[in-house]
Amino acid sequence: MNDLNIGGMAIAPNVVETIVALATQDVEGVAAVGTPGASTSLRSMLPGKPSTQGVEVSVNDNDKLVVSVHVDVMYGYALPDVAAKIRESVADAVLLQVGAPVESVDVYVDGIQFEN
Repeated sequence: MNDLNIGGMAIAPNVVETIVALATQDVEGVAAVGTPGASTSLRSMLPGKPSTQGVEVSVNDNDKLVVSVHVDVMYGYALPDVAAKIRESVADAVLLQVGAPVESVDVYVDGIQFEN
């Protein structure tokens, strides 16, 4: 796994992926981050770092980050609104914590979850 080189600073991709996952989880209406079943995996039950499955980060030619995140959304939330809030939350968190601007955040809604 190659480091992300941003403005002369090398960052391990999993560091940024963790920031993205946490920022996404904080958005109201997001039921799960990652691929189906990621929230029930053994790793997600262990304390510590959250799962970063379903999160991809790369650096474009302009030293800006390009982020893709896969989510499940709770039933009853407007998908465009949740996606917009995810984009804002991720861009703000990455800029604040990494100091790197985010060029784009592509949000993929992989499923809808219903309350039990």
